[in-house]
Amino acid sequence: MTAADFVFERQELVRFGHCDPAGIVFYPRYFEMLNALVEDWISQGLGVDYAQLLGPRRVGLPSVRLVADFKRISRMGDVLRQRVAISRLGRTSLALNISFEGEDGQRVAFEQVLVCTSLETHKPQAFPDDLRAALEQCAAGVQAHDNKQQ
Repeated sequence: MTAADFVFERQELVRFGHCDPAGIVFYPRYFEMLNALVEDWISQGLGVDYAQLLGPRRVGLPSVRLVADFKRISRMGDVLRQRVAISRLGRTSLALNISFEGEDGQRVAFEQVLVCTSLETHKPQAFPDDLRAALEQCAAGVQAHDNKQQ
């Protein structure tokens, strides 16, 4: 993927609490960073308040598939550029490609599938209209870029 394929980007400083006794990021901390990134993307990037979505609106977005490819280590003080790209948008699910990068290149690559669920029934449901519209706009932006490349 190219930088233009990503629909949301932020940076995160690797802190002492992210690291294990070897002085590198303890791998479960990457999953915590990933979850925070997705929350921020939905709230800040898509403009849909994540806390309202899960709280009063009772809409869940659990991960049903998560693949991680650890490529390089990260140490305390490193700054990770975290990027989100939509690879597939369905009626009730969403596939993402997520990359954490340091100065020396990609540190971790994730493939994540989220499913929209009712927090009352815990069954899949269609994305709410406002979230779907924001996701489609993001996906169209990536698609428009892909078409320019061809």
